[in-house]
Amino acid sequence: MYLLITTLATFIQIYTALLIIRVLLTWFPTINWYNQPFSALSQITDPYLDLFRRIIPPLGGMDFSPMLAIILLQFVGGLIGGLPAYT
Repeated sequence: MYLLITTLATFIQIYTALLIIRVLLTWFPTINWYNQPFSALSQITDPYLDLFRRIIPPLGGMDFSPMLAIILLQFVGGLIGGLPAYT
């Protein structure tokens, strides 16, 4: 059980880092999202971000959905990270 919890917590940390990289790369308008490695990053992160884009549409050209997505991942990661102490 401990291995499963630590693996899931590590996955959440890595996925959060990928989301942050994806958000930071959107600040550079010259990036072609159809070329590798940007295409792979987009394919990995966009399905999760699209869930939040349906809830919070872009306002004034600003997309706030990644903030909600990262906050939720951090919350879940904190919950999962605290589990090994109780098992």
